Amino acid sequence: MIAQILEFLIDTVSGFFVFLLLARFHFQWLRVPFRNQAGEFVIALTNWMVMPARRFIPGIAGLDLPTFLLAWVGQAATLAAIYMLRGYDLSGAPGYAAGVLFGLALVDLLRYSLYLLIFALIMQAILSWTNPSSPIGAIFDAMVRPFLRPIRRFVPPISNIDLSPLVLLVVVQVLLIPLAYGRAQVAGLF
Repeated sequence: MIAQILEFLIDTVSGFFVFLLLARFHFQWLRVPFRNQAGEFVIALTNWMVMPARRFIPGIAGLDLPTFLLAWVGQAATLAAIYMLRGYDLSGAPGYAAGVLFGLALVDLLRYSLYLLIFALIMQAILSWTNPSSPIGAIFDAMVRPFLRPIRRFVPPISNIDLSPLVLLVVVQVLLIPLAYGRAQVAGLF
């Protein structure tokens, strides 16, 4: 019981920061403005990690590599702690275990990125119906617009109803299926 509580707490606290780091990475990649409540919240909670990492790790091609690497290492450390709580011995073959953990963490970051996209898509759709002039609506719009643009070329609005968010939601759900399968395959290497 104690191990389950510790696993839950580790996963929740670490997952919170991994999601924040991933959101910060995506905000910069997608050119989402940081001058709003959500952007300032993400920066305030992640600056203590990101700013020191930027001294040693440069960005690449406009991508915030230090933030992504911190999210990746944080997720790998979380998985290592959870597997150790479950009784796995990771010290027998440390290189192999690290490779599997970092592989799992990378798959998790891809899944979490898709979850962030789903969240932004749902929030953008809700805000477009209820409060289209909401300041936070611009954030979600900036996050989903690059993904909706190619779909809108093939799926035009029908009677002024845009079905492209629904199509994107289906595509993301389809992408999550092989990621879950791949994660199970990598997790089975332990």
